Amino acid sequence: MASAQQIVVVGAGVSGLTSAVCLAEAGWPVRVWTAAMPQRTTSKVAGAVWLPPRPAERAGDTLDWTEHSLRVFRELATDPGSGVQLVPALAVGELTATEAMSAAAALIPDLRPADPSDLPDGFGNGFRATLPMIDMPHYLDYLTRRLAAAGCEIEEHPVRSLAEAADAAPIVVNCAGLAAGRLTGDDTLRPLFGQHVVLTNPGLRQLFLEINGGPEWTCYFPHPQRVVCGGISIPDRWDTTADPDVTERILHRCRRIEPRLADAELIETITGLRPDRPSVRVAAERLGPALCIHNYGHGGNGVTLSWGCARDVVRLAGQREAR
Repeated sequence: MASAQQIVVVGAGVSGLTSAVCLAEAGWPVRVWTAAMPQRTTSKVAGAVWLPPRPAERAGDTLDWTEHSLRVFRELATDPGSGVQLVPALAVGELTATEAMSAAAALIPDLRPADPSDLPDGFGNGFRATLPMIDMPHYLDYLTRRLAAAGCEIEEHPVRSLAEAADAAPIVVNCAGLAAGRLTGDDTLRPLFGQHVVLTNPGLRQLFLEINGGPEWTCYFPHPQRVVCGGISIPDRWDTTADPDVTERILHRCRRIEPRLADAELIETITGLRPDRPSVRVAAERLGPALCIHNYGHGGNGVTLSWGCARDVVRLAGQREAR
């Protein structure tokens, strides 16, 4: 149990909310300041599925964060109100046998090669597994309710500088996503434009994901009331206007894989900017008399890494308390 030292968490996307939940449930008095309420953050636009990231910098930390998050998501899947389900998945494309045998892939207990007859035309390699799939609008509401139950409010309070937050609390947690670049002067942070097309669900249960190294791929995530179809990633694009040509390409690719989507009704097209960085930044530094704990730069892996990174935020806050 922490002392009465207050913490201000900056940002109310999945990283900010998860960090705030973990801190508040550990006994810290927490406030969340955000420029956009949870349902207006980039996190709402995510597909979303827990999936081990491909190897990158801080590989050991990333594996640890990924493994911890998987344990939490598997527990959350037992709660119908969380928006988390364990669903069958088919992954195809550039997932090599070496990657399939990696330490990250070993976290998935039922990962196995797909039968060649189950692979769509044009794909010679694929794997099956059961993965946590997260319905983000419902999940963000779940985290908000859990935060409220822990006594924490979310305030629509845009932060002009981290020093402003440090004036209000001795510990600041920076989960500002793409805005962290401006707040910290981090010029390695850049936007990755993403676009999803949301359709009614014609009865799909299995999620589909193409793994490749290009800017576009095929994926769809069948939630109970909708199917989120993608995907695309365009670096250094700040404009969030939906591109009709991208919508058509996404629909064409997804309907080729799953013909039942041809009869699904279009609900909406959604876009967002993923906060990309060469490596995720989870670290503490002094901010005048205050301590600033950074938790940003997750790119497209914010959901997958959320609980593991939040656990380390709590650890870093506890280290200050122990001094």
